[in-house]
Amino acid sequence: MADKPQYPPLPFYMRRYGLVRKERRMVGNIAGGRSPRYGTEPDAQLGALEAYAAQAHGYLGIGGDQLPRLAGLLRPAVLESWLRSIRSGVDPMDVLGGRGLRGADLQRYRETHPIAALMPLIDKLLVQDTARTGLIVVVADQFGRVLSVHGNAEQEAAVAEIGLRAGNDLSERRIGTNAVGMVVRTGRAAWVHGPEHFLHRMHLITGAAAPVHDPDGRLVGVLMIAGGVRVAKPEILALVKAAATAAEMDLLLMAMRSGERTAGESDTARPHPAGRLGLDVLGLGQPQLSVADDRVPLSQRHAEILLLLAEHPEGLGADHLALLLDDTDLGNGTIRAAMSRLRAVVGATVVGSRPYRLRVPIATDVEALRAALDSGDVDSALRLYAGPVLPRSTAPGVIDIRDELRVRLRTAVLSSGDSEVLRRWTAGPEGRDDAAAWAAYRATIDRNSPMYAQIEAKIRVLDLRLGADATQMQRFGA
Repeated sequence: MADKPQYPPLPFYMRRYGLVRKERRMVGNIAGGRSPRYGTEPDAQLGALEAYAAQAHGYLGIGGDQLPRLAGLLRPAVLESWLRSIRSGVDPMDVLGGRGLRGADLQRYRETHPIAALMPLIDKLLVQDTARTGLIVVVADQFGRVLSVHGNAEQEAAVAEIGLRAGNDLSERRIGTNAVGMVVRTGRAAWVHGPEHFLHRMHLITGAAAPVHDPDGRLVGVLMIAGGVRVAKPEILALVKAAATAAEMDLLLMAMRSGERTAGESDTARPHPAGRLGLDVLGLGQPQLSVADDRVPLSQRHAEILLLLAEHPEGLGADHLALLLDDTDLGNGTIRAAMSRLRAVVGATVVGSRPYRLRVPIATDVEALRAALDSGDVDSALRLYAGPVLPRSTAPGVIDIRDELRVRLRTAVLSSGDSEVLRRWTAGPEGRDDAAAWAAYRATIDRNSPMYAQIEAKIRVLDLRLGADATQMQRFGA
């Protein structure tokens, strides 16, 4: 077992606000009444991990030219999350506010969410046994919104003090690096220990989280076990992943039992008199709806709503749609007014109610781009990508779609090994300063070619601009 590490000097803002004393008072409750122990983390000593993460917070407090030093102190996945948190403007000293979905609004949202049907299984597999061990089970939706927290009363109160409370938003853009936020962002299981959390108020917990996907592969929720350093053990992450897999199988069985909806049901998508509709939302141009040979300009809000409904053919309740459109929690009256105005533009038969859903098939350029990526046709995907999804939109649901497509496309481009594909990507606005793409492009060019020298010069410019090795920083998501 490793000795307790000697931490670097604490950043001035930790000393100033007295966080150390407060966190030490809370650790007993959060860790189930036990003092932290070191040396239990798989593949590395927890003490060293904590010391490095604490030092990274010191550099974060200084900022500026010290930020490149983070790369040597944090695990790669955690570093990528920190850099995203920095770009999102998250304050590591953020204090807990009262914002969140509460009361009847939370209850309605929770009851209509797909995870509701899985709660008996989650209770049996995770909650009943885990809560008795002094740990906490957190169930969140696909956006990082906490649906429920399970543990004994003392533990629930302790974690509520740091923000693990039903209705709160744990997404990276709201609170920075944490296990739930990383799962939402990446779609992969993750664990975050102590000072690896971006917010100081979360430094005394460890979280292990796993995604739950529906039969179509879409993220529907996140399961997390949280508590003290015991959560850093590999068997805890294995347990939560196994529970998530069981939940996915349950969703698949439910889908198989329900089968296809009959053609006579009122919520079945019906043909439009003018034929199939099309929605264009990629790029800087004004979003448009195609109806036969006509193109109808759409406002930003109307395009957001149509895209979100196209992405959720099962329909969206008013509360759910409000969360996807605005993280300040729009009222149901605002949603009803927006839907009324949308029907006036696209026709009364296009959108149904209770829940809101498309009653007419709409083909989107987002759907076409995904199909090209799914088939491995990177060349076609790059042609279809006119630019980011609704680039001026700040709707959380749209941001998630935008980020997903850009990451998928960039990954496909970098993996293609095709010089023409890489040339087109690096010539565009999103690839112009993508050092990793330039490096991949260089690898496809003959060293004796004049183009090789031009690419080499571009990479050197990027190195100088970042003040570090550009290719290495791009690999970490900077």
